[in-house]
Amino acid sequence: MLRESLNDLAAFIAVARAGSFTRAAAQLGVSQPALSQTVRALEARLGVRLLARTTRSVAPTEAGARLLGAVGPRFDEIEAGLASLAGLRDRPAGTVRITATEHAAHAVLWPALRRLLPDYPDIAVEIVVDSGLTDIIAQRIDAGVRFGGMVAKDMTAVRIGPDMRMAVVGSPAYLHAHPKPEAPQDLTGHRCINLRLPTRGGLYAWEFDRDGQELRVWVEGRLTFNTTALILAAALDGFGLAYLPETLVRTHLDQGTLIRVLDAWCEPFSGYHLYFASHRQVPPALGVLVDALRWPPAR
Repeated sequence: MLRESLNDLAAFIAVARAGSFTRAAAQLGVSQPALSQTVRALEARLGVRLLARTTRSVAPTEAGARLLGAVGPRFDEIEAGLASLAGLRDRPAGTVRITATEHAAHAVLWPALRRLLPDYPDIAVEIVVDSGLTDIIAQRIDAGVRFGGMVAKDMTAVRIGPDMRMAVVGSPAYLHAHPKPEAPQDLTGHRCINLRLPTRGGLYAWEFDRDGQELRVWVEGRLTFNTTALILAAALDGFGLAYLPETLVRTHLDQGTLIRVLDAWCEPFSGYHLYFASHRQVPPALGVLVDALRWPPAR
């Protein structure tokens, strides 16, 4: 009976935190119908409705929120205790889930993993590419990558890269047909390639800073993507101006296939940081990854 109750509670917690039976089923490795049946059985046994279901979302009822607040932290403590046992092994082991933007995954995470993983065969890594501000606690993710100024104060943040700059770029053909912008306000006369943020559902505002003057510009154009790879491809093909990390376009700038504009308005800012929950014990596998990513690298 106790084992059955624990399994049912774990299923409820997964659904409540994910806000979706489909996402929770994928996390638990079970089918969606089976997970739904498990939660309904728990509700029937307790005699209260725990989840309010609609066609678009799933959210805890008042009773469900109370149960989640009571048992959720206890399950977290159990998981942390089990993870800590990995420290007794000869080598760290376990799966580390990290959320990051497409650029951070390519520029920072993968170079470190490529060096690290051959020495730690018992560590598995899942990278979830997401341009939104993912709630790593709710999504059961171990860590995330954000710019330094975007990390919540209740998180532990570790710097994993140098300061960064953004760059506004266009192809020679595009800039031959359109006058170069001299100030961010001039972007209103240009075709710009937008980035849509999946979490917020809005378009990313281009951010500029010069001598303490900060500007956020919402640009317009014919193309909108949710991936930087397509934004870069469209810029190279002459479809407009793009706003991308400098490191992503540096080779194209050197080769002359892209030209930079508004350089003086793109000042350095705090680069990528790895963040994770301060109140949770850091699993050994995550600790190894933190040490491998830490900036500046140990010599």
